[in-house]
Amino acid sequence: MDKLKRYVECYVPITTCNLRCHYCYITMKDRWKDEIRPIGHSPEEIARALSKKRLGGTCLINLCGGGETLLCPDLPKVAKALLEEGHYVFIVTNGTITKAFKEIEEFPEELRKRLSFKFSYHYLEQHRLKITELFFDNINRMRKAGCSFTLEVTPNDELIPHIDELRAEAKKYVGADCHVTIARDDAKPDIPIYSALPEEEFYKTWEQFDSNLFTFKKTIFGEHQNRFCYAGDWSVYVNLGTGNMTRCYAGSKIDNIYENPDKPLHFEAMGCRCPISHCYNGHSFLTLGDIPELDTPTYASLRNRTDAEGNNWLSPEVEAFLSCKLRDSNKEYPEWKKWLINHKKNV
Repeated sequence: MDKLKRYVECYVPITTCNLRCHYCYITMKDRWKDEIRPIGHSPEEIARALSKKRLGGTCLINLCGGGETLLCPDLPKVAKALLEEGHYVFIVTNGTITKAFKEIEEFPEELRKRLSFKFSYHYLEQHRLKITELFFDNINRMRKAGCSFTLEVTPNDELIPHIDELRAEAKKYVGADCHVTIARDDAKPDIPIYSALPEEEFYKTWEQFDSNLFTFKKTIFGEHQNRFCYAGDWSVYVNLGTGNMTRCYAGSKIDNIYENPDKPLHFEAMGCRCPISHCYNGHSFLTLGDIPELDTPTYASLRNRTDAEGNNWLSPEVEAFLSCKLRDSNKEYPEWKKWLINHKKNV
């Protein structure tokens, strides 16, 4: 069984989107009609920069754009190159770019079984544009191809009157409820929940989906993590356009993946210095184990569902890999090294 060495969160530099979801910052800033531009680096260059040798082993690589990820014309080829390198790849998508899915279904079977999709369920936009069938056809296209998937909705107040219909629709097409995340308001310094509802009412409204993702995010949302965090070593955040690598969404550059690609990358943990008010994407970073002393469920349990016929959304290979913890393939720092990191002035 493959062991997880690192988690690599990759930003795909595209802000263009074919949807207009009111709760998305791309719509709020009118960026959805930005020009589509290539990443600026070939798939081969990206795979070389993120090779198993440089990263120390097999990694989980998440590909997510600011807009629709698969509108990036080279994205399927980038995913293929990273899969050929031996990594596991997750693509975040709104599930509407059929051309990309047709290209992906032609990947060799050995690659497809290590590929997963997070399908963002934008129910209101799909119905406005009458693309519901298209969306679920693409999910099932990837499912039949042997890829893993998860279906996730962003809770928003306007969607509440449609919850019953949304749940029925998901069960009709994929055999189970979708998962639920927690929308955040990035415009405010404390990054609160994006809802006009009181917190207790918000949680009560969306708990009915019985989503492990939602249940876990409730426990960490708004909670500043002050224990020693290995983001920056066991996990990193990479801008695929610039190549800049940071510890997570916060902090300064610690390396550039495209500079000196034959040399080792520099890794250094965040420690107890996180400047962000709370780990809003801790459903990946924390469940994979960036804070080893934190008791968390597995990432697989937050992404998987079993449908009405007993089939899992995740393949056995992906479920096993996403059940790994980073501490199993990495060594914790000695106390003196933790002290030195925690007393550095700059993050």
